[in-house]
Amino acid sequence: MNIQQSRSVLSPNDLAAYWMPFTANRAFKQAPRMLTGAKDMHYFTSDGRQIIDAASGMWCSNAGHCREPITQAIAKQAATMDYAPPFQFGHPQAFELANRVAALGPEGLDHVFFCNSGSEAVDTALKIALAYHATRGEASRTRLIGRERGYHGVGFGGISVGGMVNNRRLFGALLNGTDHLPTIYEREHQAFTKGEPEWGAHLADELERIVGIHGKDTVAAVIVEPMAGSTGVLVTPKGYLQRLRAICDKYNILLIFDEVITGFGRLGYAFAAERYGVVPDMITFAKGITNGAVPMGGVLIRNDIHDAFMKGPEHIVELFHGYTYSAHPLACAAGLATLDIYRDEGLFERARKLEPLFADAVMELRKEPNVIDIRTVGLTAGIDLAPKDGQVGLRGLTALANGFSEHDVMIRVAGDTIALTPPLIVSEAQIGEIMDKVAAVIRSVA
Repeated sequence: MNIQQSRSVLSPNDLAAYWMPFTANRAFKQAPRMLTGAKDMHYFTSDGRQIIDAASGMWCSNAGHCREPITQAIAKQAATMDYAPPFQFGHPQAFELANRVAALGPEGLDHVFFCNSGSEAVDTALKIALAYHATRGEASRTRLIGRERGYHGVGFGGISVGGMVNNRRLFGALLNGTDHLPTIYEREHQAFTKGEPEWGAHLADELERIVGIHGKDTVAAVIVEPMAGSTGVLVTPKGYLQRLRAICDKYNILLIFDEVITGFGRLGYAFAAERYGVVPDMITFAKGITNGAVPMGGVLIRNDIHDAFMKGPEHIVELFHGYTYSAHPLACAAGLATLDIYRDEGLFERARKLEPLFADAVMELRKEPNVIDIRTVGLTAGIDLAPKDGQVGLRGLTALANGFSEHDVMIRVAGDTIALTPPLIVSEAQIGEIMDKVAAVIRSVA
């Protein structure tokens, strides 16, 4: 019996048409991992299994899955008004959500530009940075600086400032005028660290050298993740962001925090900027804003950046940028309901309370075979496994597949790193269950 004949009626009969993103398509279609339902901490499969979600879907479902207030809000909005054009028209929920997000952000970042994803949020922030300097008469400031092993989405701007080589390899020169800070991770100095490493603040000083090479009047913006998630959970060293902020201030460079992953409770606060006491000039967000229920992203923007555009005749468009689905009514409805859940259930505070227990539980995995490092911060952990037979990523992908098929746990992998990012509703018992399952997964790929 072939694979097509063995599928249940809930499975498609042809997998060829869908070219899946960031997926080993040929391997997947040999042994598909199909999800047919979700609720709270679990996914469900067509063969009746319950899969505990140790990844919040994809860093998205911080409040768990299929939460009734969110699904009801989406349904109500769809029945009331399915779509409203965002160019020259508005709807009340867009303005309400913008105010709610701004209230969660650092003081002085009171303006929100909505889009539909983290990738769009990054490209929006980079464009605003360039336009801001041009508006102020500093059009020479065109250089954008990211960081090695950074991930900022898949737009041309985000790939250009990103520092993950496989995301850049096939796409040519991309944007001119980009540069990169060194990675914040050095295993020999930081291995098996809970929370922010003591070593590494000095790595921010590299920005001084980059400015010196290119000229202090050429750099527009620096973009960094407060925690680099997609590359395998790299935690920012103590004092690093403070140094970066000081150097940016010295040279009038805009500092952008990419909080697509760290936003909305992942590190125990609405935004990581609050955890670290550093106020950037812009914050990108997505994922957790709607609990993953409807695509949405956005940028929080410092007041004086916004105000620099609000000049000239009032009938003129101030910024020629936006998206057909900016502030989509269904996304706004989902976002408002999601923020209500975060507030009413105290999920950010819950994440802070669980962080020490979660870190201790993850660190128990260091005794498992081939574990060469573990990093934790908030309700997030990265577990580095040694490559198998010199084939980078093989052990990681096998771990992901085995977790789903043999141990009923969903994990994420980055190469040979297992990333654990459970929903913020996870119980202490479920943390234990996840660690038991992940230990079994690690042994299965030894």
